[in-house]
Amino acid sequence: MSHFTSLNPLHPRFVELSLDNCIKCNICTSACPVSAVTDLFPGPKYTGPQAGRFRNPLENSPDKTVDYCSGCRVCNMVCPTGVKIAEMNASARAVMVKQGKIPFRLRLRNNLVARSEVFGKITQPIAPLVNPLISFTPLRWIAEVMLGISRHAPFPKLASQRFTSWYRRHPSPLSNRKVVLFHGCSTEYFEPRVGKAAVGILEMNGFEVIIPRQNCCGLPLLSNGEFEAARRYHRNNIKSLIEYAREGIPIVGTSTSCILTLKEEAPELLDMDDEDTRLVAIHTYDLAEFLLLLRDQEELKTNLHPIPMALPYHIPCQYRAHRIGKPGLELLEMIPDLNILQSSATCCGIAGTYGYKSEKYFIAQQVGKPLFDFVDQVGGLFVLCDSETCRWQITHATGIPTYHPIELLAAAYGLKVDEKLLEVLNNT
Repeated sequence: MSHFTSLNPLHPRFVELSLDNCIKCNICTSACPVSAVTDLFPGPKYTGPQAGRFRNPLENSPDKTVDYCSGCRVCNMVCPTGVKIAEMNASARAVMVKQGKIPFRLRLRNNLVARSEVFGKITQPIAPLVNPLISFTPLRWIAEVMLGISRHAPFPKLASQRFTSWYRRHPSPLSNRKVVLFHGCSTEYFEPRVGKAAVGILEMNGFEVIIPRQNCCGLPLLSNGEFEAARRYHRNNIKSLIEYAREGIPIVGTSTSCILTLKEEAPELLDMDDEDTRLVAIHTYDLAEFLLLLRDQEELKTNLHPIPMALPYHIPCQYRAHRIGKPGLELLEMIPDLNILQSSATCCGIAGTYGYKSEKYFIAQQVGKPLFDFVDQVGGLFVLCDSETCRWQITHATGIPTYHPIELLAAAYGLKVDEKLLEVLNNT
């Protein structure tokens, strides 16, 4: 057994040492959705383990082409020897930030698009004023010219009410069975309906839902090389969640990227191998994953109403990176008369904040084109997808509404869901 494979995956040198397992097979490069559509990114192998063998972060800046890695983790999933390629590229980007190799204008832009929590806190109270401005063409042109934020990128509309504001007024039933919900920024500020569906399903199945103080998971900052800011976010979340993990209370979430960050991405990239971080990671589940565990223990209610529809479903690359199979698909298959047509597309292209950047927007659209074509061919009334930014990207490119699978499951349970979704379901 190699020294690398004997290490705990959260060990500080796990990512660094994994490059020695690269056998130069080029499978990662052939599977990379970004290098397939642009010559600006030479491929995961070249910017990851191959460059890593010669990279001295104390003296030399990484090749700037590494900034065109979208962090989709497809390379990690296809690598036959377990090299942590996407993490190497993210770490190299962090070196560029630390050495001041990112121009001020672009670093400012990266920080703006990576701080959705700050944006939400400032703008949500005045959502009726801000929402029209988000799509106001002259302002979008100015943002592109001044900051490099693409004028075409799919910015979501702010919700009229925060999810946690709704929850505080929600009469939550008490129970001996408790679960913590990590809602994430998208549910808090843009899509409270997803959190409401999650709470409804968990309460219907006998759980008291706890929503502790929490902040952004930090993944957008990690993706942009802002490791120190991300570290502060992650430490705050660990401090808030650890008391529940110590009690053995599960921590669940509907955002595939947030949950992957708590489970794996932040600990690996930030070299956090302490006991509290590990304990929170062990007790963290994607909501669909958690519900399937209940089903396997015959503790999940399965009295679901039929939904006679054929719908396209895309599993995000961040979800596949969990390596837990297809729990979202398995949940949807529980709904009678529902015909799910699964996308085989590698990635939608948005990759968190990647597709919001003017120099990467059209790359993101080309990466997602196979998915958009699939959605158009299926012709469903709406699309299902587990990731918030993927949902926004799909709707932006196709014009078709996109919902989280948990919302459709809530509808099948007979729970109150989004009015637009309910209208479509009632008309089928």
